[in-house]
Amino acid sequence: MRYCGCFLALLVLVAPASSQQTGPIYDLDGLIVTGVPEPRSESSIGGTVTVLEGRELSERGITRVVDALRTVPGVAVVESGSFGGVASLFLRGAESDYVQVLIDGVQVNQPGGAFDFSGLTTHNVERIEVLRGPASALYGSDAVGGVVHIITRSGSGSPTSTASITGGSYGGRLWSLDLRGGTESVSYGFGLSDSETDGILAFNNGFQNRELSGVVRFLPDTRSRIELATRLGGREFHYPTDGSGNVVDQNAFTFADEVTLGLDAERQVSERVRVELSLSSFASDGGTDDAIDSGADTLGFYGYTSLNSLERTRVRVQSHVLFSSSTSGTLGAELSDQKQRSFSESLSQYGPSSGESQNTRTNRAAFLHVASGLEAVDLNAGARIEDNELFGRTSTWQVGASWGYAESGRFRASAGTGIKEPTFFENYATGFTIGNPDLAPERSSSWEVGWEQGLLDGAVHFSGVWFDQDFQDLIQYTFSPPNPGDPNYFNVAEASARGLEAGMSISSGALTAGGDFTWLATEVIDSGFDSGEGATFVEGEALLRRPKSVVGASVSYRWNTGATVNSSIRRVGERQDRDFGSYPAAPVILESYTLLDASAEIPLLTSGNRSRLSLTLRASNLLDAEYEQVFGFAAPGRQVYLGAKVGLGGGS
Repeated sequence: MRYCGCFLALLVLVAPASSQQTGPIYDLDGLIVTGVPEPRSESSIGGTVTVLEGRELSERGITRVVDALRTVPGVAVVESGSFGGVASLFLRGAESDYVQVLIDGVQVNQPGGAFDFSGLTTHNVERIEVLRGPASALYGSDAVGGVVHIITRSGSGSPTSTASITGGSYGGRLWSLDLRGGTESVSYGFGLSDSETDGILAFNNGFQNRELSGVVRFLPDTRSRIELATRLGGREFHYPTDGSGNVVDQNAFTFADEVTLGLDAERQVSERVRVELSLSSFASDGGTDDAIDSGADTLGFYGYTSLNSLERTRVRVQSHVLFSSSTSGTLGAELSDQKQRSFSESLSQYGPSSGESQNTRTNRAAFLHVASGLEAVDLNAGARIEDNELFGRTSTWQVGASWGYAESGRFRASAGTGIKEPTFFENYATGFTIGNPDLAPERSSSWEVGWEQGLLDGAVHFSGVWFDQDFQDLIQYTFSPPNPGDPNYFNVAEASARGLEAGMSISSGALTAGGDFTWLATEVIDSGFDSGEGATFVEGEALLRRPKSVVGASVSYRWNTGATVNSSIRRVGERQDRDFGSYPAAPVILESYTLLDASAEIPLLTSGNRSRLSLTLRASNLLDAEYEQVFGFAAPGRQVYLGAKVGLGGGS
């Protein structure tokens, strides 16, 4: 019975449409697609969404998604040392597994929310939409602190292609190739890239990353759309460091291969009703390989191998209804299935020790969202009910309002709740650690108020947001369960985060400039089991690795010749961390640091308004700041890269 809705939706998609409906079904110019059930203008929602345009990122010389996200107010990115080390994102002080990550609408988080951003580049990216604030009422688990949505670039017109090659510091080399084009009924875009670096440490610190992405969009008529998007990614990161940053290993490395596939189809079945069907799949294989490499490794555990495989499939059906010229609603249902298989083997002087597991989880959900525009006021509200195989039934909600005043001023307000499901290990672990299948999801409640004002016909723009979040039922591990045979994981802790985000931008012809500021205060409300010397979750103290303040500024200039120059500076404040190389783990303070970056692109050969050959120059950490984002793991120093781009096709 659960597949009946999908079958009926397919019938609707191929059914004749009402002849009353006219106009294109797909036109996203100036609209956002993240945090809303259907595309809307950013000014009509009560929450906060930042849009990073792919073209602008390319002009600024930003090649990694983590570096793009650093420019967003309220976002803190933490990398464990060199290029390729685990890259985590803390959004408005929330945990790093509280952000749902989408690539063309396909969720790519690990079960329980974790995601490593180190393998994502900005090549072939149309835009990145960053929603700050809970969105579980639409997306379900993991969208506690927000959503990061990466959208692949498509094309139009006659075929065009761009090839680029770059080389520079730390043995860095990058090449990329893309092809895009389209007609009125079909558009496409494909990209291929490969990057390598020797890393910042003396040995065994290389990183290689490969990406293939593509999207094909088919518009058979003005009432129908079919879109297929895919991404294949593979990376390998060599690390000589242990968990405390000590350089000790000659051959340890991690690897990950990922495949995303999304199919989205919609049909305007009448003047007021549009039906949408989405099918998505995400598969990943990743692990660690640390073979025996010296006699010293025979002390204790001296070899380790692991493999973790994940498969997630999701079916989503939505019906968008226009109740009146100012009010619309979306009713939807979703079925998702997760499968995880893991294997590990440790080698020591006592012989091999191995373990393996295989587990599945199913989740069903239904959601309803309504939006209404009343002259200068836009209102939206939504709710979602989850029916999870393990934690049962739970619900989330969100409301928002946006009020425009004068010509270009606006007030916003929103509130909502979020959830994060347990990891498979927290639910199913066996052996020395016992999982708890009765865990509830971690929860959040949040509210925010914001203001923005445009001046001089939009040439100058100011904005500010105050937010407040509370995180409850945080899952913690205890070495000593309450009773013999009890599990090691329980919902026992609580924390909070509040802060201010402010920004301004100036756009005057060839010159654009901007600045942003974030102030953040986090606090552990209830430490749960985590107590005593060396605890990482201490009542009354701040959460680890979240900076109290971040301030940034950027400026760009474009000449009539097409040449561009860009510069940015960012100051990241102090953060609390722990020295996990000591026992018990001692508290430490990570010092503040300042990063100065610059880039330029100079056309050498042009045809019409298209560059055929250009020279690129990019410099990062120009001041050669010495800093750590994780205690014990040094970050890269000054980097300089020189490259070239060649453009083909697209007419004159």
